[in-house]
Formats: sequence, structure tokens, C-alpha cells
Amino acid sequence: MLTVGVDLAAEAVRTAVAWVEWSDGAASVRDVVVYADDELIVEAIAQADKAGVDCPLGWPDRFVSFVSAHRVGDVEVPGGLGRDWRRDLALRVTDLAVHERTGLRPLSVSADRIAHPAMRCAALLSRLAVRTGGRVARDGTGRVVEVYPAASLKEWGLPYRGYKRTENAVARGKVVDALTAAAPWLDFGEHEAVCRRSDDATDAVVAALTARAAALGLATLPAPGQAASAVTEGWIAVPTSPLPMLPG
Repeated sequence: MLTVGVDLAAEAVRTAVAWVEWSDGAASVRDVVVYADDELIVEAIAQADKAGVDCPLGWPDRFVSFVSAHRVGDVEVPGGLGRDWRRDLALRVTDLAVHERTGLRPLSVSADRIAHPAMRCAALLSRLAVRTGGRVARDGTGRVVEVYPAASLKEWGLPYRGYKRTENAVARGKVVDALTAAAPWLDFGEHEAVCRRSDDATDAVVAALTARAAALGLATLPAPGQAASAVTEGWIAVPTSPLPMLPG
């Protein structure tokens, strides 16, 4: 099995892609590319058995309805215009589910800068649909699954905070050290160095590992009451089993 992880930013300069090959109870990082353009991402996902994308795959349904209504001047709002009402516009069903499970709160795709990568992601999914000849499912049931590396690391009992940005190389090194200790079956090869230099590369590898968990059914799925929203908003797959389960 080949899994791909994509740490998606609005531009290629902060985007990384990782390829992880799985066989005989082991895994190896086949390649990691930092500064990944659209063509590379689409082709990588098209060749993967499962791809984990660290970016929202959709917007909150209520936000989409709100903006559509506002466009034609027909917005209906509850009395008081309180914070809870705005939260319903800002957060997806999956964002609330991740927060309930892990205590982490994903960035709001409708009210934060993560919207810029999400716009790029929407275009990439469209190109991927043309490339593969079929619509890309956003709920994780198809080739692509949405992931959240910090949540994956936390669920696996690994360091998950403070490793972002160039100046946090020491903390990032501890994440890589913890990952290699917890997963001795994972061979980084020559690509360990780039993961220590770049948090984008590290997250791409974690995204590829999470894609494996999703492919094996070892990650969260929408409950019946969440399934309809997951189809349009996207669904973040959070690992439900420890790392040693991934090689099979």
C-alpha cells in the first residue's frame, strides 16, 4: 500500500508532500517534497491508495447557507445574535467532534486564515476529480481523507505542540525522535533530515501515517447524525488505535 500525506498551504512554498510505502509489517518514507505545486499534489494523490490532506475539505453548511442568504438580502438570524450563533457559522460538525475527542480545536475555515489553503484545496479536488474520473468524497470514504496532524500526534501519545516554525527546531527534533521511538518499523531513510528542518515535512509524514489508519478502519468515522454534514463539510479522521497497529 502507498499512502500520501499533504500538508497544504495557500502557496507551494509552505506545502509538503510525503509518500509512505507499506509492506510486510513495515513502512518506509519513500520521498518527501517541500515546496509542492498543484501538479505534483494532484499526481501524488492520484497514485496513492489513500491520501491524507491537512486542510479543510469544505465549509460549514450553516455558513454556506448564511452567505447565500446574505447575498440576496434574505438573512434570518436568531434573537440576540450571540456568540453561540456565530460559532455555528464558524465551525463544522467535524471540528466540534475533534474538539470533543481531543481537546484541540481546528482552525475555522470560515473565520480564519485557513480559508486560503481551503480555497486552493477546493481547486485541487476539482482537478483530482478530472484526473481520476470521479468526484472526490469529502467524508473520507474515498481516496482522500482530511487529517489533523496535531490531533494524530496527541492520540498516539507523542509531542504535538510547539514544533512549528524554523526557530523551533529543537522541539521539532523531539517530535521526530518520539515518532521514531514509537514506530521502529518506520524507516525515514534520508528523509529524516528534512523532517527535522521543516515542520511542513513532518506534518506531511504524519498525514500519510493517518491516511494508513483511515484505510485500515483505525480512525474516527462520522456517526449517523454526522454523516450528511461530513459529505459536504468534510470529516477529520483522528486515529483510534496506537501506532503499532498501523503496519498490520
